[in-house]
Amino acid sequence: MSTTALHLEEITPANIETALALRVRPDQEHLVEPVAKSLAEAYVHPGVAWPRLIRDGDRAVGFLMAFLDIDWKGDGSATDIRSGLWRLNIDAGEQGRGYGRFAVESVAAEIRRRGGTRLHVTWHPGPDGPELFYRRLGFQLTGETSGGQTVGALNLPDRPLA
Repeated sequence: MSTTALHLEEITPANIETALALRVRPDQEHLVEPVAKSLAEAYVHPGVAWPRLIRDGDRAVGFLMAFLDIDWKGDGSATDIRSGLWRLNIDAGEQGRGYGRFAVESVAAEIRRRGGTRLHVTWHPGPDGPELFYRRLGFQLTGETSGGQTVGALNLPDRPLA
C-alpha cells in the first residue's frame, strides 16, 4: 500500500461495475452487506449516504459508505444528529494492508470537514466480527445497539487518527 496513491472516488457510471465486483472473504459475508445493497440504500437516502470506492492508485481495493447528519432516534426531534461509517467492504485479496484504517480516517476527515466531532459505527458482535479492528482505532462502546449490532463511537481529534 502506498499512502500517496490511496484515494476515494465517487461512484459513477464509469466505475460502478468495479465497485460491484468487490467481495469480502466468504467467512465475512454475514457481517457486511454487499456493495449492491449499499448502493441501493444510497439511492434511496440521497444527502445522507456517502458511498465511495477506495483506490490504491488505479486499483480498486474496497468500498465504504458513510452516513452524514442523520436523526439517530428517528423521532423528528433532531436531538441526536450523528454521522459515521455505515459500510466497509475491503476486497478479500486486499485485507490486512491498512485500507480499512484509511477508510475510517477518510470518513473522519469528511465528518470533521462538515463540522462534526464524533464518528459512529456499528458492527456485528461476536468473535468473528470486526470489533477488535474498531477498538484498536480508538472506538469506544456506547452501550447501545442498532438492528442487533453493537454501536461504537470515536471522538475526532483535529488531526488524523493515531
